[in-house]
Amino acid sequence: MEYIEREVDIKLNEWSLSDKRMPLLIRGARQVGKTSSVRHLGERFKYFVEIDMNEHRELHELFSQMLTPQEICLQLSYAVNIPIEAGETLLFIDEIQSCPEAINKLRYFYEQYPELHLIAAGSLLEFVLADIPSFGVGRIRSLFMYPLNFEEFLHANGEDLLITAYQNASPEKPLSKIVHDKILQRFSSFILMGGMPRVVQEYVETKDLRKCQLVLNDLVVSYKDDFKKYRKRIPEERLATVLESVARQHSGRFVYSNVNDDLSLSQVKITLELLIKAGLVYPVVHSAVNGIPLGAETNERYQRMALFDTGILMRMLGLNLAELFVQGIENLTNKGSLAEVFVANELVKNSSCFEPPQLFCWHREKKDSQAEVDFVVQKGYDIIPIEVKSGTRGSMQSLRIFMEEKKSQYGIRTSLENFSSYDNIKVYPLYAISNLIRQ
Repeated sequence: MEYIEREVDIKLNEWSLSDKRMPLLIRGARQVGKTSSVRHLGERFKYFVEIDMNEHRELHELFSQMLTPQEICLQLSYAVNIPIEAGETLLFIDEIQSCPEAINKLRYFYEQYPELHLIAAGSLLEFVLADIPSFGVGRIRSLFMYPLNFEEFLHANGEDLLITAYQNASPEKPLSKIVHDKILQRFSSFILMGGMPRVVQEYVETKDLRKCQLVLNDLVVSYKDDFKKYRKRIPEERLATVLESVARQHSGRFVYSNVNDDLSLSQVKITLELLIKAGLVYPVVHSAVNGIPLGAETNERYQRMALFDTGILMRMLGLNLAELFVQGIENLTNKGSLAEVFVANELVKNSSCFEPPQLFCWHREKKDSQAEVDFVVQKGYDIIPIEVKSGTRGSMQSLRIFMEEKKSQYGIRTSLENFSSYDNIKVYPLYAISNLIRQ
């Protein structure tokens, strides 16, 4: 299977070439491409050593003994019959969550063996990290990975010219209708299938949404099966129940009491926090937006929850991808505010990969004067409100209320429209929301 190039490849290569290099811990949801990206980087080294801690349980004891990093590497090299030499070898410890002692040991590699290229990764890694406070502050660098973004999807399908087209467009310089419509067609496919690498690979090879749907089914099952590993922390049924409720409640405020009558508020909250840490759910938290940083004045009593992938969301809702595609893009994005979930995902995927994602919204409750802005982002010292519309029409009353109250110079409306503007409101197509972050 041909490797799909990722933007994170650039960051991994920069890390490998750096003189001052910490061990790298790749974090993110299961099957977002962590292992494939590290193997791709490993091709640049003389030696590549991959240790799967799930498969090699007999190696766990090496990390619980009083051994130096050099001694550990020597024993590992004997076990796999591949030299582990600083500067020549990339050592990759996968599924590290199954060996907490190995996670604890990572910081000693920075202190005692900084010349070695060492990367670790794992699925549901955050469940284990919750029990290891300050496991490696200042000694381990985290890199957060996500499913493919829309640009990576286009690149995988060999359509780099379309990327160039919308990246060079703006509200002052819109695309031609023929190019805009062509990108919307590709966007229709992407928002349906999402960005999971296996799904995108299937689409690249077959262009068959029915086959992509089968892969998504397998992924949903694998996520729920993964919960069995953590039944001692939280029952797997509770994890699955809360995740399914996030899918059902992806439009509007997340209501804890709507999850399950048998679960208490605290049970739902604790479970949801773990799903967020595991990268399966992105919270969109209300901010008062009285200044920067936006996280300084938040109110978690008003939050929306976005599932980490639109394709996974489609399958959890039981929707048929091929049927939805035939219905057309405008009808598609109206399916339970799917457009908002897409924007949440694109904002996360295009943020810094070295920081946990943060998403904010703004909500005002006044009698006969409620207002809500879907997203608020900080760009430099500017605060930019973003209103998401699923079609090509819709009121912008909330956006204008926010702009007047917060004295914003301009606001953003993102929809199926081409680039354009309405006075001090700039319009970006949904597929080009990443332009806001990158420009």
